Amino acid sequence: MEMQNFAPIMFGLLVLVMLIGFPVAFSLSALGLGCGIFAIQMGWFPASFMANLPLNVFGILSNDLLLAIPFFTFMGAVLEKCGLAEDMLDSMGQLFGPVKGGLGYSVIIVGFILGAITGTVAGQVIAMALISLPVMIRYGYNMRYATGVLAASGTITQLVPPSLVLIVMADQLGRSVGDMYKGAWGPAILQVTLFALYTFALGILKPQDVPGVPKEARTLKGWALWFKCLKGIIPSALLIFAVLGSMGGLPGMNTAIATPTEAGAMGCMGALLLAAIHARLTKSLVWEAMYSTMRLTAMVVFILIGSRVFSMVFQGVDGAKWVESMLTGLPGGQVGFLLVVNAFIFFLAFFLDFFEIAFIILPLLGPVANKLGIDLVWFGVLLCVNMQTSFMHPPFGFALFYLRGIADTLFKEGRIAKPIASSDIYMGAIPWVIMQLILVVIVIFVPQSVTLFIDKEEKIDLDKVVIEMPMDTPLSASPDEQNPLAPEQAPESNNAQKAPEDDEQKRMEELFKVKK
Repeated sequence: MEMQNFAPIMFGLLVLVMLIGFPVAFSLSALGLGCGIFAIQMGWFPASFMANLPLNVFGILSNDLLLAIPFFTFMGAVLEKCGLAEDMLDSMGQLFGPVKGGLGYSVIIVGFILGAITGTVAGQVIAMALISLPVMIRYGYNMRYATGVLAASGTITQLVPPSLVLIVMADQLGRSVGDMYKGAWGPAILQVTLFALYTFALGILKPQDVPGVPKEARTLKGWALWFKCLKGIIPSALLIFAVLGSMGGLPGMNTAIATPTEAGAMGCMGALLLAAIHARLTKSLVWEAMYSTMRLTAMVVFILIGSRVFSMVFQGVDGAKWVESMLTGLPGGQVGFLLVVNAFIFFLAFFLDFFEIAFIILPLLGPVANKLGIDLVWFGVLLCVNMQTSFMHPPFGFALFYLRGIADTLFKEGRIAKPIASSDIYMGAIPWVIMQLILVVIVIFVPQSVTLFIDKEEKIDLDKVVIEMPMDTPLSASPDEQNPLAPEQAPESNNAQKAPEDDEQKRMEELFKVKK
């Protein structure tokens, strides 16, 4: 077997191993080491090549940017447990409740706000479903719409800064986290708009599926209702501004005063402060947040190590060249490349988590996209839009699993009258997945949806650059050369100018005089 034929075999084994269902981090490590040993036996690279593996792993783990992941995870864990979601859903539900689809609007808006301060899907879907699902069922909402809007609003988290996915994307593509955050604001707002338009259309075409809440069911009115709404929104907005603004992640902000890691640390302190404001800052809350942060961080680190083992061997057998030659040869240029890549990512998202896709697949695609002249910030946001569908794919979407578990819990506790069928959960997710795919198409063909808020790079035409350097007058220049405009100067002036030159010449001769 020749080495150039082994790269596609190795890639096929990668897909097969990921589909088996065994933990991806350990599967990747085993596959990489096994293929590395085989390559050494075949003489494709020396054993010393694998000796560089520990240095590669430690080099990746010493990346300061990855420290932002546990900070933002801890911030989200604290906020999702401090009761902020409950208060905001209750107040927003009463504010929009009387409108057709009002509870749907409240779930979408609260999902967007929580996504901007928590960054975690699981806690958001669980918290919103526990609170809103019984209420929506009680007032006659269509079951498929209710489950679909709850799952979809939770997945907005992956696209709204400070999303962990965007941090990983920036690290893998070698771009600024602040630019990645700025680029994601446009698609995030478009996603919320699409969800709201779908709810509005249902309110017109099928009003019985999204009825309004009776006014007598509202426990708060007037200023009391507005005060409760603002009590949740204003502290959240301040935290968003402090965290994202400090790292230059908000539109219109061109400078950053903190690194992503420092901004994450500041976010942790802000989350603890918000928990204290809601009188829910307890030892158990902090412990649970630390525990969930430890689990997620450990998972990310192991996936990162496994992906590094595989990618190092894959590059050793010229796998990167094979991927580049295959993708750059696609018909259609950039558009053909983007369509194929997005279809491939959409397929992988049926089986893989977004971290696994980002660490394993993205390093293979980034260099090809850069060679094709594709802006890597736009490319990263596009893939992030695509990967959020991984939580909504029937039948493996994690958001659907969370919703399935919450529905069973609510039925056992007697908070809903009858169990929710799995078919309602899966079928209810389909319209929202279609809207997410529509957003992918919009981002591909309207790149300004991403680049609108990103700082424009100043382009310099090197052919028009002029460098002016002052010309020093030589020490040995004659008086006429020094002052060409006055060749008729008097002899006294010439002698006055020559005197300092003679003295300088004597000093130079003394300095370089060779002693015998």
